[in-house]
Amino acid sequence: MILFVVLDMNKSAPIGIFDSGIGGLTQAYGINKLMPGESIVYFGDTAHLPYGDKSTAAIQAYSIKICNVLLEQKCKVILIACSSASSAAYDLVKEYVGSRAKVFNVIDPVIHYIDASFGGDKVGLIGTKRTVASNTYKTKIDALGKGFEVASLATPLLAPMIEEGFFDNKISQQVISEYLSDKELKDIQALILGCTHYPLIKNEIKAYYQNDVEVIDSSDLVAKEIYEHLKSANLLNDESVKHHFYVSDYTNSFERSTKLFFKEEVKLELYKLWE
Repeated sequence: MILFVVLDMNKSAPIGIFDSGIGGLTQAYGINKLMPGESIVYFGDTAHLPYGDKSTAAIQAYSIKICNVLLEQKCKVILIACSSASSAAYDLVKEYVGSRAKVFNVIDPVIHYIDASFGGDKVGLIGTKRTVASNTYKTKIDALGKGFEVASLATPLLAPMIEEGFFDNKISQQVISEYLSDKELKDIQALILGCTHYPLIKNEIKAYYQNDVEVIDSSDLVAKEIYEHLKSANLLNDESVKHHFYVSDYTNSFERSTKLFFKEEVKLELYKLWE
């Protein structure tokens, strides 16, 4: 039998965030913008990106390993900042972490927003192969009972394209146009960005639709739910802030993106999960 020690959470404890790469930085940015008093511990599993073409078992194994790192840092919140991991590992991570931290995913806040903002419309979803194949978004939207039509399209080139820094240029515009012109997404009223990398190309997607389609990303929605939790639990921090960034493999694009979001020089610490 495994015994866990329940941590006494305090306001100054950090918020833990993990993703396969730079995509989760969009979530970290949303949290930092809404809650500038919160410290962040971020883990980018760059050695195993993208998660979108990995098996459920592999994603679950990576997630538990990373959660151990975040728990060692005494994080009061753990955010699975990856749609693929949110669909494949959320229930397992939540059970594993237990009362040691509050676990959030990036899917449920989107579902809550759709429930509050739409009714019976055609909603599009783009994401990795893993996210689309899991049917997690569709299942949750169907469960709302509002008669939504959900049109899902796997867009596997987008995440690696973004990881390599190809956005806001002719290459990204062409790839985005090829995907969004797919007949599956015809006549949608809203488009869910079902990968946390995709907010980095949100403006290009909005430009494609000429603002006629609402483009939904989870970054602000997730930040608001975490804020409400911390506020209700009296865990909002008002002390000194210190961010910490781990990667399982060093990449230039991760360092560049981190500086882009946090507007400062950051130190990346290499943490190899299986050594």
